[in-house]
Amino acid sequence: MRRLLLLVGAIVFVDTMFFAALTPLLPHYADDLGLSKAHAGLLAGAYPAGCFVGAIPGGLAAARLGVKPAALIGLSVLIATTIVFGLAHSEWLLDAARFAQGVSSSFTWTAGLSWLVQAAPTERRGELIGSAFAAAIGGALFGPVLGGIASLVGTGAAFGGVAVLAGGIAVFAALTPAPGPGEWQPLSALFRALGDRRVLTAGWFVVLPGLLFGTMGVLGPLRLSELGFGAVAIGATWLVAAGLEAIVSPVTGRISDRRGRGGPLRAALLASAAAAALLPWPDRKLVLAVVIVAAAVSFGIFWTPAMSMLADSAEARRLDYGFAFALTNMAWAPGQLGGSALGGAIAGLAGDAVPYLCLAVICLASFALLDPRRLEPSFEPA
Repeated sequence: MRRLLLLVGAIVFVDTMFFAALTPLLPHYADDLGLSKAHAGLLAGAYPAGCFVGAIPGGLAAARLGVKPAALIGLSVLIATTIVFGLAHSEWLLDAARFAQGVSSSFTWTAGLSWLVQAAPTERRGELIGSAFAAAIGGALFGPVLGGIASLVGTGAAFGGVAVLAGGIAVFAALTPAPGPGEWQPLSALFRALGDRRVLTAGWFVVLPGLLFGTMGVLGPLRLSELGFGAVAIGATWLVAAGLEAIVSPVTGRISDRRGRGGPLRAALLASAAAAALLPWPDRKLVLAVVIVAAAVSFGIFWTPAMSMLADSAEARRLDYGFAFALTNMAWAPGQLGGSALGGAIAGLAGDAVPYLCLAVICLASFALLDPRRLEPSFEPA
């Protein structure tokens, strides 16, 4: 189990590292290519758009080919797109590389989490998913540092190193024993699951942090840059935030295993509403950096209980885990894309306060409307 957890952690680590590396580089690309906030949001949103497009193919690959082949396909595409992104100097090529990397992410995340959950005892599911997310957050932690390094030594050299690391992980995956494909299920089983209230509830709690992180991921670095932070300082802000998230994630997983998924989700809704309401107002860079760190920790509480709830619901429906985690990508991608692209566009028209305050209201409405009966499924086939 430890070897598998290490492998899955390494897969999601390298994926999120590349994803998060854009954060400190976004002001650089905005200045170099003359991007508006809306265009910067589109660049940031290309990755989740690719993730959405790749969600069903990634789920099919994990379910029909097996988790190992699906992971190797994703890692191969990741290696190629990382090299292209590091060498690109035009907006369309950067967008295309980010989009393709999002597609690869659908394969790696679906395969990795399916591989882990298949082997995990039910009573430790949240804890192990939380540990995998801690590794992913570690990638998010190091990603801004990588972006800061790239701003100093060049994107080609920095992202070339990521490609080498991904190649080593691919070799590790190829040498790790894995189960074969499960019982054949039609693609319609995935779409039928969308009619399950508990699946929809779990999916919403993947969409919502995507919206929150997507919006802050565009507006936060740009605002910090306006207040005087450079790429390294912006990277350090996200470094601290991700470090705290990595500590909180396994703890949240253990709590959700022992006391249910609902408590952490309610806490996340209230904390995120408060954080989103505070984000537009600081006019001092250090104060804003502290608020961003607190917001990231609040937003990150959602992931582990939401993913665990989705796995619970898949087990209750006897749905292949490849399809279940394809639903995760289908949920996260619109949230992240909406936060990045729409958040940036709305802020460009009406100011940063409007998207942040709208998200705070959405969190409070979700808390008020949350039905506890949708949080803990009974383990019976639907």
